[in-house]
Amino acid sequence: MLNPADEAPEFTLPRDGGEEITLSTLRPAPVVLFFYPRDDTSGCTKEAIAFTELNAEFEALGVKVFGISKDTVTKHDKFRDKHSLGIPLLSDAEGDVCESYGVWKEKSMYGKKFFGIVRTTVLIDGDGVVARVWPKVKVVGHAEEVLEAVKAL
Repeated sequence: MLNPADEAPEFTLPRDGGEEITLSTLRPAPVVLFFYPRDDTSGCTKEAIAFTELNAEFEALGVKVFGISKDTVTKHDKFRDKHSLGIPLLSDAEGDVCESYGVWKEKSMYGKKFFGIVRTTVLIDGDGVVARVWPKVKVVGHAEEVLEAVKAL
């Protein structure tokens, strides 16, 4: 898991709509990365909608917000269209970025163990340094909490 003051691992990932996003090219804008388990599930949908609803406020502060999961770009496109999402969704199909950010972990559900993305948000400052990490995110009120942290940068 990353910690505040760590350098954010560099990446280039495809996004919904087909473009690629490279983290370092976003500087000097601060960046919010919210890692989520899967498109079109209840919690993930609520989280993406919450960030979409606050996106104008993030943009007004010069902050770029991205959702990241292992779903394909095609799934992201369907998810975005179905829920009118306004946040770019990045596809980490190989899982390398999830690994480098420490969000790919062993989980347990109904007594079965498996690996998956632990819902986590990372705030990266304009210099590419981790400013804050929210591990094991609870969706309700989370986007608002991240916005408040961005205002404090």
